[in-house]
Amino acid sequence: MLSGPLFRKTFKSQLKMLVIFAAIMAMYMGVEISMFNPDSMDGIKEMMDMLPQQMINAMNLDVGAETSLVGFLGSYFYGFIVIMVPMIFNIIASNNAAAKLVDSGAMACLLSAPNSRTKVIATQAAALILSNILLMAFVTVMGIAVSQALFPGDLDIRAFLLVNAGALLMQLAVSAIGFFASCLFNESRLSLALGGGLPVLFLVLMMLSGVSEDLDVVRYTTLYSLFDPAEIIAGGDTVGLCMAALAAVSVVLYTLGILIFRRKDLPL
Repeated sequence: MLSGPLFRKTFKSQLKMLVIFAAIMAMYMGVEISMFNPDSMDGIKEMMDMLPQQMINAMNLDVGAETSLVGFLGSYFYGFIVIMVPMIFNIIASNNAAAKLVDSGAMACLLSAPNSRTKVIATQAAALILSNILLMAFVTVMGIAVSQALFPGDLDIRAFLLVNAGALLMQLAVSAIGFFASCLFNESRLSLALGGGLPVLFLVLMMLSGVSEDLDVVRYTTLYSLFDPAEIIAGGDTVGLCMAALAAVSVVLYTLGILIFRRKDLPL
């Protein structure tokens, strides 16, 4: 059971930030699609060859995947931008879901109304999940629309939808980490340290793994190793398992967060 008024208030408070992050991703998406030209891919590859290989690897760019529009986007857009930009949104939004409310005293007001802890925190979780769904839905629709406008028929829509589904599951898992930390701690600084620090650490480790072959194994210690756009596009055997793992992380951490918040001591 959710609280309708609280859901609307929470979602409205996230809307401005959601629009800003959606606009950032739309800008990058539009630029990336406009750069694609199947007749001049050699020129783009030559430009990429001018960059240090360590930089290309650190940003998770797969130069060899550029032969199609969906492969081009999978490398340059989904390889880094879709990981970093929504991650920042989720760090902020997940902290606001619980820890910031407790820290500021606003949670006491919410719980003084005829709302149970479970209803309040489940409502916050639902608003956070919906925000992620809307963000990735916007990116998906825009990607298809711009691709069809600039390069009609060149986009493999099925593969593109699968990549976006994987990206959504990854971001839900990132938001679940932040939500769990927000429910676990009563102070924003502690919530951000865990809920923000862990995803950022994963990103840093992913980038470091591309700098040297000796560090390649480090990539597989991060959550982001479960999202591989090139593997999704190629229809790899492990794609379904990776997506299931991301979904499991989300379900487990959101559930644990709600259970912890329901039972922990609050400074009300």
